[in-house]
Amino acid sequence: MMREYFDRIYSKPRETFYEELKYWLKNNEKKFIVTANPETLMIAEENSEFKNIILNKNVVIVPDGIGIIKGAKILKYDINETITGIDICNKLFEYLNSMNKTLFLLGAKKEVVEKLRQVLNDNYPNIQILGSVDGYVENKDEVFEEIKEKKPDVCLVALGIPRQELLISKHIKDFDKGIFIGVGGSFDVLSGSKKRAPKIFIKLKIEWLYRIVREPKRLKRFFKSNIRYIGKIRKEKI
Repeated sequence: MMREYFDRIYSKPRETFYEELKYWLKNNEKKFIVTANPETLMIAEENSEFKNIILNKNVVIVPDGIGIIKGAKILKYDINETITGIDICNKLFEYLNSMNKTLFLLGAKKEVVEKLRQVLNDNYPNIQILGSVDGYVENKDEVFEEIKEKKPDVCLVALGIPRQELLISKHIKDFDKGIFIGVGGSFDVLSGSKKRAPKIFIKLKIEWLYRIVREPKRLKRFFKSNIRYIGKIRKEKI
């Protein structure tokens, strides 16, 4: 049932979410955020462990993509604004810098995560980066043991869905505080290694189209997940 996912997706305005994000950071709360697009929900349909994460009431699911907005409209859900992983990261960097808080980075290629670390040092000098480990390290559970010792205020994990969420879910119970979010390929954009879509694509909520044009290999995966998604949505249409 697609509705069980939409029941869980954040439906308040984007700016309200950012205010909540700031509140969680300021008050040292523990939050697990998942950015959802049609592919996310289709993976949940095939992976029961990941589905349990999506349906967990303690996990915050935000609508990352126009496909979620369109699906919500068809199913009569009041979800009108996308909240992208990149935008969340940028807000977190802003808040971490203003509050002199701490960050841990896990994921992407070694040169990408190192470049991101330099970008953060240059632009957000008050953020204390407690560690940065690339996504190709063999024992990621061991990395999380290091993260547990350092207790960052924010932990960004860029390993791709669902690996990043499964890893966070496995370890988050051992933390008392911290915002944890799987950010997919966001390190590439945030570090400047790849360009984000032009503003017109962002405004029209078609960043996915720009990414496909830049990386045609995405096309097969995109259509596979989105066609299934549309079919399931239509079956549940009132």
